[in-house]
Parts: sequence; structure tokens; C-alpha cells
Amino acid sequence: MTRHVRRTGPAPTTDAPVRQESLRAHNLALVFRQIVAADGRPISRIELAHETGLTRPTISRIVDELLAGRLVTEAGPAPYGGAGRPRVGLVLCRQGPAGLGLDIRADCLAACVVDLTGTVRHLAFVPNPGLDRPADDVLADLAAMAWSAIRAATIENLTVVGATLAVPGAVQANTLVRFAPPLGWRDVDVGALLGHGIGARATTRTARAPAVTALPAAALPVTVENEANLAALGELYAGGEELTDFAYVSGALGLGAGIVLDGRLLRGSRGWGGELGHVTVFPDGARCPCGARGCLQAYAGMEAILATAAEPSGGSPVADALALADAGSPETLAALDRAGTALGIALAGLVNLVDVGTILLGGGYSVLASWLTDRIRTELSQRALSTRWAPVEVRPALLGPDAAVIGGALTSIDRVRHNPSSWLLRRSGVDGREAGSPLRTGIVAG
Repeated sequence: MTRHVRRTGPAPTTDAPVRQESLRAHNLALVFRQIVAADGRPISRIELAHETGLTRPTISRIVDELLAGRLVTEAGPAPYGGAGRPRVGLVLCRQGPAGLGLDIRADCLAACVVDLTGTVRHLAFVPNPGLDRPADDVLADLAAMAWSAIRAATIENLTVVGATLAVPGAVQANTLVRFAPPLGWRDVDVGALLGHGIGARATTRTARAPAVTALPAAALPVTVENEANLAALGELYAGGEELTDFAYVSGALGLGAGIVLDGRLLRGSRGWGGELGHVTVFPDGARCPCGARGCLQAYAGMEAILATAAEPSGGSPVADALALADAGSPETLAALDRAGTALGIALAGLVNLVDVGTILLGGGYSVLASWLTDRIRTELSQRALSTRWAPVEVRPALLGPDAAVIGGALTSIDRVRHNPSSWLLRRSGVDGREAGSPLRTGIVAG
């Protein structure tokens, strides 16, 4: 499986004074972003000088740093119509930093490694025995998957620089899961537990293999993020340049939305935005697992769609719903109609508030889109004011059910793309250690 990042997210801004070292880091990032923006097209040193306004000696020094740090590599000749020798092109390196994404699904756990070019290099799944398991057990399985993914990345000369876990719930400070109703988790410091689990597994493995130095538990930076937000980021990075304003609607374990405006994820002041599943669509309606009545989740969640199914298989809820819909089950088709209507009502309110022009149906909704889209469009046309002159596009998400795990992996890569100096500093520190350092295990000290 191969997916490519077509761009980076918005670069951070600062009003702080620029010192010499900051200027060096700024110029290095400026050059590196030009190579990223070339999207796989070889770009020459002369072209970099022209695009950035930097002198050729400065460009040569920066490129040497990028080459030594495994951020770029020399490729075939850069496009050039003039006379003389062909110009050596530069492209992103496929054997350097990589990001790790992890995801919890109803039927499985997922792990994904993405390299600097945005290519998926490792994608693995293991069965999830059930959603009612203690958090410690789930996180232990995820730690094992993370370590296996790190080892697989190392074989391909990749260095995992960070891991991001997608969870269906509200996350505080990128580590503390306040509430994840589908998992039954409340106030669980998932980031700390998962980081400790990965570190402990690394220590155990390296103890069995003396050639590899044991790692501290905090060696790999671990962050936790809402599943819909990560999926939206995955779609943002994988989509074309025109995809800058959209809402990603996740029909997975929970029901959430990742909202992107002007190329930026809208998180809310405390990071808890996008809980579309708990928007009220029918005030006196059915009771939601959150305790409120009439939430969208109670009508359009996977459990609601399958509630009338005579004999669900007990496997993936999405697979069950798809099989029953394909078979023409009247109960399932009616449930999908209700879900589409409820989604349309909620999304019309979202469009009226934030004026997104595209709705991406993700997670399970991406494979059930054929039965949901018409109802959603009908409600949008009747309830969203702007659709009278600017119709809203509703379509399946590009990355399908893998959007969140890919988006998680891409978040670490995006940090490197915006701040290549941090990677170079970490790598220089690792290279100065003895053989068998964390670099050889695929982990860089955080």
C-alpha cells in the first residue's frame, strides 16, 4: 500500500527576534520546504538558490547538512533546458526519519509507518478481542505492535521519531484521555502508559540481544489525539492543494468530525472540538451512551445502524452493515436511511456555522457512502443556507478506514518537515554514541 503526502501542514509562526542560530535553522527549513514542495520532482541547487534568494555557497552548505542527515538524497538530473552538464537533482530521502501511527478499531488494532516522502512503508493489523477490555491490556497490545513496527522500519533503514495514537474520545494535552465512551475509558493517561509500555518492551528485547543498547522508557515521544482529528489531517496531507476547507466525518468506534479551515485543523480552545456525535438532532430522542438524549451518535453510529440486525456476525460492525445492505436487508436499509437523515441534519448546522464546502465520509461511512450520501445531500439542500448558490460536495474519504492511523504517522513526519534542524540535532547526538545506539533500533531520543 502506498500513499503520498502532497504538502505539509501550515508552518508555525513566531514574532521572536531572529538570532544567528535561529537564522541558520530558518534558512535550513526554507530550503527543505522547497524540496518538500517539489513533490518528488528533482530540484537542483541552482533552482533552490533562485527560489529562496540565498547565495549558492549557503545553499551548498545547507544541502550538505540535509544530505548528511538523511533528509534528502541526490536523484536524477533536475529539469533543465539550458546548455552544459545536467544539474544534479535533490529529492526527499526514503531512508531517514519516519512516523508511527496507532489506531484502535472495533475489530482490530492498527499500526502504520510512513516515511519522509509520505509513503506508507508498514501497515499491520491484529484482532481486537473486544472493546470492554481494560485500558492496560489494550495498550500492552499496542506497545507490542509499535515495537514490531519500529523493528520493521529499522530493517528498511528508517528511524521512527515519534508515535501518535488515535482514540475515539476527548484528549487533553495530547496524553490524557478524558472520556472515550466506546472504550469505557475515563481519565486515563494513555500517553504515559503507552510510552512506558513501548520502552519496557524495548528494554526486554534489547536485554535478549546484547548487541543493542537498552532504551529508556521515554526514548520515543508518544502523543495521543482524537481519531477524527488525525483522520482529517491524513486527508489534508493526502489531498490535492484545493482541499483546504472540509469536514471529515468519522464513522468508526465513535462518531466525530475533524474540521479543517484554510488548511488548519480546528481543535477548539481546549482541544475538544469536533464531537459531532454528541450534537443534538432530536431533543426528545433516544438515550445516548453519554447520558444525553437525541445525540447524533444514537441514530447514525454503527451500533444504531446494526441495532435491528437479526444476526450480526460479531466481527467488524462495518463489515456486518455492508453485508446486510448488499443483501438488501430492509431493517438495515431503513437504519441507513435514518442515519443519513440524522447526519444531514447535523452537518447542515455545521455548514451554516463554519462554511465548509466539502464533507468527507470516513471510517465505516466511507464504505457505506452509497446508502448515506443521498439522504445527507437532501438535508443539506433543505437546511444549509449556502447550498442555494454553493452546493456542498459530499464524498467518501480518500484514505478510507486507514485515515486515522496514517494521519497519526504523518504528524511526526510533519514536525520534521517544519523543523528539520531538530531532527539533525537529535541525529548528530545519536551518531556520537557507540554502535548499538537507539538509532540502530529505530528510536531517536525525544
